[in-house]
Amino acid sequence: MEKDNLKELVIEYFKKVDNGDSSYLELFTDDVDFFFPKFGQKKGKEALIEFGNRIGSSLTSIWHDIDGFQIISVDNKVVVEGQEGGVMSDGTPWPDNNISIGRFCSVFEFTGKLISRMYVYVDPDFPSRDEERISVLSDKK
Repeated sequence: MEKDNLKELVIEYFKKVDNGDSSYLELFTDDVDFFFPKFGQKKGKEALIEFGNRIGSSLTSIWHDIDGFQIISVDNKVVVEGQEGGVMSDGTPWPDNNISIGRFCSVFEFTGKLISRMYVYVDPDFPSRDEERISVLSDKK
């Protein structure tokens, strides 16, 4: 499959997630290999559903700056570096653009036209509440 087509499928994934469209699952193989920090590595669409339910319970909205994505495509892999944000279920908007900038990197691997592997690298402390670690790493005390 053409690299540009794989990039378009990845962009379609992010648009569906941002719109709360659960048909994003149709973009994945049944045995997809999925990783997200603090959730771990799991296999299958059931893992994506479980993850979506868990993360969805903590958020009322999420957005990705799709126009600002940096996308690299090699063979059957697409890597996306970007920024995301949203609103936590308690009404707290993120990122705070102080400690949390909303940066993430996602690595997608395809089998044919379907995503067979998606590893997400992001700090899951979206609203910067992990004060113990922030105080160690940040100059904002």
